[in-house]
Amino acid sequence: MSRRKSSEPAAAADAPNFEKSLARLEEIVEQMENGTLPLDALMSAFEEGQQLIKVCSERLNEVERRIEVLVRKDGHTVAEPFEAESGDEVDAEEDGVTH
Repeated sequence: MSRRKSSEPAAAADAPNFEKSLARLEEIVEQMENGTLPLDALMSAFEEGQQLIKVCSERLNEVERRIEVLVRKDGHTVAEPFEAESGDEVDAEEDGVTH
């Protein structure tokens, strides 16, 4: 059991960091918008950016799935999606969406 615990932090350290990936993606966008990259460098930056978008998107999806609130209804505990702040509920009601 102690082996499992020691390998978990190592696995987490190997996983791409969302913030670093996003920061790198922003750097790439800035370089591409600058317009000074040669075509080959532009293509390489584009490919790297696509990979970073994938990493960020997967990480956001993972976090979204994990954000759940346990609620007790009719004597049973059920998982419900996390709802954003109350201000968002008002906007959803105005759009005709009900929760």
